[in-house]
Amino acid sequence: MIITLSFVNGFQKTVSQKVFSFWGHIRVQHFETDKALVAEESAISKNDTVENILAHQPSVHHFNTFATKSAVLEHKKEIEGILLKGVDAGYHVASLQRFIQKGRWIRFDDSLYAKEILISEPIANELQIKVNDTIKIYFISPTEGKSSYRKLLVAGIYKTGIEEYDKLFAIGDIRLIQRINDWQPNEIGGYEIFLDDYKLTDTITSSINDQLPNVWLAKSIKDVYPNIFDWLNIQDINRNVIFIIMSIVAIINLITCLLILVLERTRMVGILKATGATNWQIQSIFLYYAGFITLTGVGLGLAGGLGICWLQQLTGFITLDESNYYVHIAPVEIIGWQIALVCIATAVVCFISLIIPSIVVKRIQPVKAVQFR
Repeated sequence: MIITLSFVNGFQKTVSQKVFSFWGHIRVQHFETDKALVAEESAISKNDTVENILAHQPSVHHFNTFATKSAVLEHKKEIEGILLKGVDAGYHVASLQRFIQKGRWIRFDDSLYAKEILISEPIANELQIKVNDTIKIYFISPTEGKSSYRKLLVAGIYKTGIEEYDKLFAIGDIRLIQRINDWQPNEIGGYEIFLDDYKLTDTITSSINDQLPNVWLAKSIKDVYPNIFDWLNIQDINRNVIFIIMSIVAIINLITCLLILVLERTRMVGILKATGATNWQIQSIFLYYAGFITLTGVGLGLAGGLGICWLQQLTGFITLDESNYYVHIAPVEIIGWQIALVCIATAVVCFISLIIPSIVVKRIQPVKAVQFR
């Protein structure tokens, strides 16, 4: 139970943090009906009122502007369709820094727009692109049907491990998207908000929506990518099923153990009854030994479970298929109060279940028990 709980906690937190690191916890944009959540945005002007609301929200660490644009990358006559995510010089790069496998973050020192791009490892492998290679990025005008291209330097290669991102997104300068779309310098696609505590995402989203102007909408990133978070929530069901199965097995084993103890001491029970011992006094003897077995088992389980979890944290000897599970090394998060609750609840449930076989003591008759072989 301890191992299951720690691994599920670590897995949910690690994958969630990957999503949040790329997109933030909350997205704020204009409300648009019948619009795909992951697509190009319509231009919206920066709004001082909205920014003031976001800045004064509790638990908001920071927020960034962003925009996306469909494009095609070309390198050595190989092409790949992408969605270019544009960010500005004030982007909080710390959230993405750990995903950069090679190279560096984009430099925004060009007065026109940064002529650099960050691409994912799968796209780099597909197009045989290396850091410092120059690639062409094509944009197609939806109104005129004409295409234009820019040459960009590959500053770095990133990998989040989440296939939905790595096979779709590249990161560049938002000023390039503004230029291609004929937007004004103050026009963006939306805001992405990063929180101090991801557990407050739904609460802060609701609070922001209550304060935003009518045309604006705050949406939790959980609603933008529901498939990932629904899949993570399924892990809770798997955890609970494992808990139930383990509890049933433990209870059956303990009941069997105590029944054997009672049957092996049938003569002793008969003698004790013959000398005046009450049923409860005799039951107490067996419950004492059964309780000792339960606590010993819980103690050994605690030591073994925490030992394996700490070993995994230190060595990462348990690995996963990253293409399916979004992580290469199985993550572990040990939460003290949860571990304590598991140990206490297991001990209490098992001890209560031990009262059932101890009732057999009442049915033992002294005369027959003394003759028992």
